[in-house]
Amino acid sequence: MHVVPGLKVLYFGTPVVLISSLNEDGTSNLMPMSSAWWLGQSCMLGLGNNAQTTANLLREGECVLNLPSSAMVDAVDRIALTTGKPAVPDDKAKQGYRHEPDKFSTAQLTEQASDLVRAPRVAECPVQLECRVDAFHPFGGREPHATAFEVEVLRAHVEEDLVIPGTHYVDPLGWDPLIMKFCEFFGGGRNVHPSRLAEGWNMPHQLRSTTV
Repeated sequence: MHVVPGLKVLYFGTPVVLISSLNEDGTSNLMPMSSAWWLGQSCMLGLGNNAQTTANLLREGECVLNLPSSAMVDAVDRIALTTGKPAVPDDKAKQGYRHEPDKFSTAQLTEQASDLVRAPRVAECPVQLECRVDAFHPFGGREPHATAFEVEVLRAHVEEDLVIPGTHYVDPLGWDPLIMKFCEFFGGGRNVHPSRLAEGWNMPHQLRSTTV
């Protein structure tokens, strides 16, 4: 039997992406997000309009999409409730967000120079996609609260061990992406780490930890 619960969140399960971009002063910003999907050599990103990354993409027209493995969940969670905006938006402040100007250091991750864009890559991420913004579309009703960015992947960097020898394909058995389902972290079908974001959203979850 189906019920109609009036769902407030529709994050059924999408890969976590660490978007690296450049701030107006040339410093680097890093934002975890999970509203992304790919088709061919393009990707669509859904970002809230009050995010520093949104302003950076509109201004700079480029970014790097860094895909962490499930083993990197600690690093991702360390910056889950941080923002690059010096003036933290009220709605984010209520959820526990704080301003963090150096996301890479907070996450304990390393900046790596890109080949084709100015934004840095995340050295520890096994997949890094250098991207150019091709188009953007406000959405969210009569008063848009978010922006959909269409980005083109200019160059893909993949950890050598993940590439099937002699091919141009990633080994799906070796690739274990970090997945966010309803604001909780999963890898290999298991909950892998408590989520600060879920706490900030007051998610009524009762998860059995499987962290080893």
